[in-house]
Amino acid sequence: MKTAIVTGASAGIGRAVAEKLLGAGWTVGLIARRADPLEAIAASHDRAVALPCDVADPDAVQVAFHDFVEGQGRLDLLFNNAGIFTSAAPIDEIAVDDWKRAVDVNLTGMFLCARMAFRLMRRQAPQGGRIINNGSISAHVPREGAAPYTATKHGVTGLTRQIALDGRPFDIACGQIDIGNAETDLLRGIAEAAVAAGKAPPPMMDVDHVADAVLGMAGLPLSANVLFQTIMATKMPYVGRG
Repeated sequence: MKTAIVTGASAGIGRAVAEKLLGAGWTVGLIARRADPLEAIAASHDRAVALPCDVADPDAVQVAFHDFVEGQGRLDLLFNNAGIFTSAAPIDEIAVDDWKRAVDVNLTGMFLCARMAFRLMRRQAPQGGRIINNGSISAHVPREGAAPYTATKHGVTGLTRQIALDGRPFDIACGQIDIGNAETDLLRGIAEAAVAAGKAPPPMMDVDHVADAVLGMAGLPLSANVLFQTIMATKMPYVGRG
């Protein structure tokens, strides 16, 4: 039986991926700050383990990962997904606290979870595992008013490359999925705001397609790796002038 930890598992992409893995027979540890949604998922799945945790807290991350592996015996996969999007504004109007919060969750949180996963995968028998980082289209091109998000997602790309390199001797594969406009509660809110302002809503795709893509990456043997994958709503403004 394969085991995975999914961060940001209480809603959106994280929840969709967690439920897809559970449906495919994986045992899944669910990490997010809010305990109630995690407990609700765990109540519906025998192989789901709620692990309430703030990914920006090093001690809490260590406890969550150790608790999961102590109960399940090993860790085969980390879907490193937790992230936030702070209020949009030109850089001179962005609060320093918003910048620090984005760095804490989107980059430091990714590092802390990858660090723990790498440590466990390196020392388990048989050795190895896979880490999939959730990047973003913003890891390639920014959207307006999003300096904290864009900068942290570019940082995630560097982290992915470094883990992929450092993981080679230990059979630890690392890849990144860059997602554009999956239909989640957050994006639906943005779409509703656009319509209310008399603008066209952004093109969106079903979040289940993202979950299928992550499952495909996760199911590869450790001798093969999708280093970077981009999945996006076909008509979103990304290629060319937009």
